This record gives sequence, structure tokens and C-alpha cells, in this order.
Amino acid sequence: MFLNNQRPTIAVTGSAGKTTTKSMIASVLRQKWNIYESRDYNNAFINTEKSAKRLRDFHQAVVVEFGIVYYGHIVKHCGFIRPNIGVITNIGTAHIGNFGGDIKNLAKAKSELIQNMDQTGIMLINVDDENSKHLLIDSFEGSVIKVGINKRAHYRAIDVKYVEGGMSFRVKVKGRYAPFFIPIYGVHNIYNALFAIAIADLLGFTSEQIDKGLREYNKSKMRLVTHKLKGNITLIDDSFSANVHAMKAAIDVLDNVGGERKKIAILGGMKGLGVISKDAHWEIGTYAAEKKIDFIYTFGDDADLIANAAIAKGLDPGSVIYFSNKLDLFKALDHLAEGTTILVKGARKMKMEDVVNYLLARNGEG
Repeated sequence: MFLNNQRPTIAVTGSAGKTTTKSMIASVLRQKWNIYESRDYNNAFINTEKSAKRLRDFHQAVVVEFGIVYYGHIVKHCGFIRPNIGVITNIGTAHIGNFGGDIKNLAKAKSELIQNMDQTGIMLINVDDENSKHLLIDSFEGSVIKVGINKRAHYRAIDVKYVEGGMSFRVKVKGRYAPFFIPIYGVHNIYNALFAIAIADLLGFTSEQIDKGLREYNKSKMRLVTHKLKGNITLIDDSFSANVHAMKAAIDVLDNVGGERKKIAILGGMKGLGVISKDAHWEIGTYAAEKKIDFIYTFGDDADLIANAAIAKGLDPGSVIYFSNKLDLFKALDHLAEGTTILVKGARKMKMEDVVNYLLARNGEG
């Protein structure tokens, strides 16, 4: 085996998709192994220290999530649990304010995983992610595995489709294209699944075991969870957190799931962006307008810029509203048209789950 009989120890980092990727990998490996999986939302290095103390000899594989806020955090993670398989999902804007607003600096911090993991192991990256070109990968002595959809990759998804309840696609494993399904919407989640597929294939799992694991993975709360409300209203709860990459991905999901029906994007402000915050919020408003979202309601710090950008891009000012408080926002949601599709997303500090809970309480699940 490529790990020289070492226990597969997998660490996942990146700007977006860490928890979902970790959960997908763990679910697949659990199909035939007893594994250790770090707990959701506990990705600070202090929690990796706790994970190290929980490891036992009977764990046949380890899957952990490495979060960072500053330089040196991944070095500390690796000091507690040194991975021999590393995953960097993408390089986006989460916490970029702590790195001078410079994507290269953020990529350098994420590259600490490459530099501090087992140098004979395997590093997996997203070849479609433009910013991943800034990763310091050239000095890595192990194997580099690329996943993607749009570009050539070792594991590339084709025939990508939105289907009832999630996404379907095919990937070549063991010399043939195998079908896969994930019970969550969004092309960005296929990238998360590709990391799980690649790792499991390299570790000798069958395509059937991989597909079953992906179908059964533990979906996190407030991350693209879909609710069917009365009046044929679809509510997409992606309220856990927000950055530019994740905001655009969620808007794409709203666009695809909503189809020709009326679509409402309820977007809270994004945090931790530092000097790029205003430009980032403007970028989101422009993107939402280009997707022809029917109504854009915004709330929170700098979220007025999302609204202003959408109007500047040509949307009707009457359908784009910035709210300074949630009570006024709630009132605007009291008379929803039948068949509407609604996305709720924003930074953790914005507590956008309040909006989700209001809609669930008022409309009830259908």
C-alpha cells in the first residue's frame, strides 16, 4: 500500500467545504473500517490536541479537520496529529483579513499542511480552484493527486446533474466510470465528494462502498439543508457561515433549484474579510444580479453594498432591500408567493438561522 502500512491519517483544510469533505471521507471509510473522526465545528488546534488523546489502536483510520485563523495554526495541528494524507479543498476568502487581504498570504498559511505532513504521503488539491496555484506544492516529495470537473485531473467528475434531493455524476475509478450520488445540492459539493472518492479508491475501497458512504454521510446543520414548506415553498438553509466563495456557490444552488420559479436570496453580511470587505460584498451583489435572482434581501454589516451592487447591475430597486433589523426583514417574508424558493445565508455572527426559524414557524413544513 502507498502508505507503507501506516494508518491512514487524513487532515482536511481549506477556505470552504472542510466539514463536508471531512464528513464524506469519514462516512466512506466507515463502510469497512473503524475510524476516528474529529467533531464538527471543532477545528481549532486545541481540539486537535484533544483528538490526539482520543485516538486508540483499534482506529484503522483517522479523519480530522484543521482550521486556521493565523499563520502557525496548521503547524500546531500537525504537532498533535501528523497526517500522511492531506486535503486542501480550496483557497478563498475566509479569514483573509488576518492575512492583509492577500490571497497569496492565505495560501502560504494553508501550505503549512503541505510542509508539515508526512513528506512521503499524499496531498490532494482542487485543480479547478484558481487560487490553489499559490499553494507551495513544488517542494513536496510525496504524491500530488488532483481532483476537478472542468480541467484534467486524476479524479474528474463528468455528467454532473441536479437531481431530486442532490447531485448525480460519474467518476472513473478502477478503469471504468462509476455513478455516484450525494444527498446535497451544489456543484461545489461534488468537489468535496471527489476528495472522498479519490482517497477511498487509493485505499482500496470499491465504487459501491464509496457510493454508499457518500449517500449516508452526516450532513451538517445549517449547510444547504433543504426544507419543503407549505405552499410548495422551498427553503434552503445555508446559514452557518459565509465567505465570497461559499456565497456564490449558494447562489448557484438557489438558481438551479429554483429554476423558473420565483427566487429570493436573503443574504447576511460576511465577516473576517478585512480590507477587501467592501469589494467582496459588492462582488456578491453583482453576482446575484447576474443570476437574475428575483428578490435580494440583505442584513448586517456591509450587506447594504450587496443591495447597492445588485441595483447598480440593473435589478429593480423595489426588489432589492437592505434591512437594518430582522423584524422588518421578517415582515417582508409574511406573504410569500406559492412555489417560491428561498436561500438564507450569512456570517455566523449574523445569526441568519433566526430567519430560517421564523420561516419554519410561520409557514410550517409541507
